[in-house]
Formats: sequence, C-alpha cells, structure tokens
Amino acid sequence: MAYYQQQPFYNPQIPFTGSIQGGLQDGKSITVSGRVLPGANRFHVNLQCGSRPDADVALHFNPRYDSSPEYIVINSKHNSCWGEEERIYQALLPRGTPFNLQILVTSHSYKISVNGIHVMDYQHRIPFNMVDTIVVDGMVDVNTICFQDAVVPARAAQASYSVPYRTTINGGLYAGKNITIQGVVNSQASRFEINLRHRNGIAFHYNPRFNENVVVRNTQTMGQWGTEERYGEMPFYRGQNFEVIISCNPEHYNVFVNGNQVHTYNHRFTNLWEIDALEVSGDLMLTDVNV
Repeated sequence: MAYYQQQPFYNPQIPFTGSIQGGLQDGKSITVSGRVLPGANRFHVNLQCGSRPDADVALHFNPRYDSSPEYIVINSKHNSCWGEEERIYQALLPRGTPFNLQILVTSHSYKISVNGIHVMDYQHRIPFNMVDTIVVDGMVDVNTICFQDAVVPARAAQASYSVPYRTTINGGLYAGKNITIQGVVNSQASRFEINLRHRNGIAFHYNPRFNENVVVRNTQTMGQWGTEERYGEMPFYRGQNFEVIISCNPEHYNVFVNGNQVHTYNHRFTNLWEIDALEVSGDLMLTDVNV
C-alpha cells in the first residue's frame, strides 16, 4: 500500500474542493482549522468519493445555526440519496469563534473531535478507501486543512532510530499540526519521555512511568518545572507496540495512543512557532517518527 505525506491547504477560498492524495487509510487524520462567520446559518465539511456534484458523500459534517437549539448533522449520501441523520445537540462551534475539527479514520468509524473534545464515532456507511476528496462550503473561513498519514506498522521489533532521538520541527508548531511516533516499549521499561522543545525549555513533556502506572505531563521554562498533570489513563504496556499522535490545537494538545484519545494538555507555552524540536528518550525502541 502506498503512503503519502500531503502538504496542507492554506487559506482556501470557500467553497473549496480539494484532492486527498492517496485517499483514506486506517489511521489517517484530517484537521480543518478556521472560524465560523458571525452571521452563519450553516456550513459543512464533506469527505466524498470524487468531486462531481452527484458524488457519494461518505461523511457529511454539518453545523446548523438556523434553528434553536443549534445542532450538528452527520450523515452520508449514496446514489444521490441521503441516509438517516445523526445529530449532536451541543454548542461546539459558536458563531464568530475559531475551531479545530479533527477527523481520524479507523477501520470501523470516523472519530470526530472538535476543539480537542471527542464528540462521536460515526460508523462507516461507505467504504472509507473510496474517499478521495474533501469539500468545505458555507459560512466559514478556513485557515488550514492538514493531513496526517497512516504509519506503516513495524514488521519487526527492531529500532530504526537511535534513542535518545532528536529531530527538528521545520517551521515550528501550529494549530492542525500532528506529530506521529511509533515504537515498542522495552519489556522491563521504567519510563520514557517525549518532549516538544523550544529555545528556553520544554513546551510539552509527555512521560509514561510504568513503576507508577501514570503518564506525567508538564512544561519546563528556564530550567523550572511547572505543576505536573497526572490524571487520566495509562495506555502503554511493557513489551508492546504503540503509536502516539500529538495533535496541536489552538488552545491545547490532544494525545492519541493507538487510535484512542487519552490526554489533553492546555498550552502553557503559547508561542507555538518557536517549538522547533522533538526529543524521544528512555526505555523504548523507535520504529517511525513523522513530524
């Protein structure tokens, strides 16, 4: 199977139709960052099987503001016929405010998050591997449409990256940027850590500790650590493969492990563009890194 690293679409003119290079695969994510217009009545994001007006729509994400209460419609269209609507009655995308919509493809469903909040799993009604087009239309401004590709599973538990590992994040971070790390936890692991660094410290320290059964999150500035965050699950296991996706949102990071959102960490260092290095160290073997 071919895998692609597609460049983002920046400031696309609405209505917008764009190609998804290589189509969708299990593990691929699409992030749409923008702002709902103050007088919006509705807008939509479609994942489609082609760009024709009569194309099948595998996923139709459609916030509507022209009724009370406001709601979001999720649906699919096949052979020009819409299916049964699924609705979300939450004020997730207020008019006049920025938003970050992430769609993560899994084998069974689309995992949909808005501003870091997981809102639903939408079961596939049309095979996702038929999708090759994204459409955005309605009363919305879009800053970026970003793509994070699926990672080819490791064929053997052999490290292809030396640990400790460090690489440059060209251009720094921005809302919609995803970082993917794949590896294997050592069988006798005590801990490992993932750091997003800038010149004067660590913007995001992600530190699974197996002897405490906790994942510590923190920020270090000028050599001083802040208050640790320790709540939430421990999604890593000694001796097992993992895939971590760190998704940068306007206000926070979302962390996905093996396709499941497990942690959210609010930005304490807000100059995202200055975060220019990724470090990985500790008791693990690295098999793939995508920044």
